[in-house]
Amino acid sequence: MKGTTLVTTAARKAEQPSRSGTKAVAARSAINTVLASLDDSKAEDIVSIDIEGKSALADFMVVASGRSSRHVAAIADHLMQALKDHGFGNVRVEGLQSADWVLIDADDVIIHVFRPEVRSFYNIEKMWQAPDIDATRH
Repeated sequence: MKGTTLVTTAARKAEQPSRSGTKAVAARSAINTVLASLDDSKAEDIVSIDIEGKSALADFMVVASGRSSRHVAAIADHLMQALKDHGFGNVRVEGLQSADWVLIDADDVIIHVFRPEVRSFYNIEKMWQAPDIDATRH
């Protein structure tokens, strides 16, 4: 994001009182933690997708890129620590060893961190680009 502060659609929706109770607070906190951590780690091409009501997987999906396998691993490590520090300690992680595509499941938010070539190959955002799904590119 290179020094600018962008308010994402996902973050805006997380701030709205449309969700109820504890789940709303957890989703708001989780998406804010994820986006801040990715920004701090210099993740690139961050896309947040609001999938609440569209999938039972989570309320939000976030896709980001790292410049190399080492950068992808560092982004994932930093994100896992940030989630743990904010009370989301039960995250599940896949792919950290090779760091081509790391999947982090934080219950309310699913995060995919890719190397650019791998992201381009799988094109996971296209899968979620239905007309009624809100995706925001940063």
